[in-house]
Amino acid sequence: MAAVRLFLDHYGLSLPPGDWRTHSELPVGVGMASSTADIVATLRCLFRVFSLPYDTDVVLGVLADIERADSVFLDEFALYLSGRHRVVRRLGPDVGFHTAYVTEPGTVDTAAVTPLLLDHYRRRGEEYQRCLTDLVKGFDSRDPAAVARAATISAALSQEVLPKATFDSLRAHRERFGADGVFVAHTGCLVGYLFASRPRAEVKSELSAFFHSLGHQCTFAQGGYG
Repeated sequence: MAAVRLFLDHYGLSLPPGDWRTHSELPVGVGMASSTADIVATLRCLFRVFSLPYDTDVVLGVLADIERADSVFLDEFALYLSGRHRVVRRLGPDVGFHTAYVTEPGTVDTAAVTPLLLDHYRRRGEEYQRCLTDLVKGFDSRDPAAVARAATISAALSQEVLPKATFDSLRAHRERFGADGVFVAHTGCLVGYLFASRPRAEVKSELSAFFHSLGHQCTFAQGGYG
């Protein structure tokens, strides 16, 4: 793996004898940052194997030599330039959500879709700027509802490039389930609800039935760092 080679070259090390095995539960090509997550997990393992202190700069250097990346190497939310591998602003770990989501069929070639997304961001620059301003305000005030509203706007904008078949249905039924927002994977196939508070058992049951009526299995997960 390129990440292992780059790490060893940086520190002038060699792997000790033994077997190298990896396992990931993240599906590939659906928008869960699986490739970046696998690289970061590998690097964290290597730091432990060699009893070295975790160094974010080394992680950034390795990622920059391999691919555009998400900021999954951080333990907090951040504004991050994926192409330049630069953290613009840290947003802290205080905002978190409970999610209910589905993975629509298919996979997305991130490299192939990137030019389309960048062109879309340029054309819709003013809308995204307003969305970003509201998002940052939500994080600054530790207001998950405000963050969820911004996420919903961003998700709606992304429909112009990578539309999710169930997005309109989710948005139309958001208030019915008491969700604070709708989110999507902008380079993937995920779409779901954001809840600032854990949904009650009966709401989860209704959500499962709702997503099943749309032809999908619902997954529940907690998101954030708090």
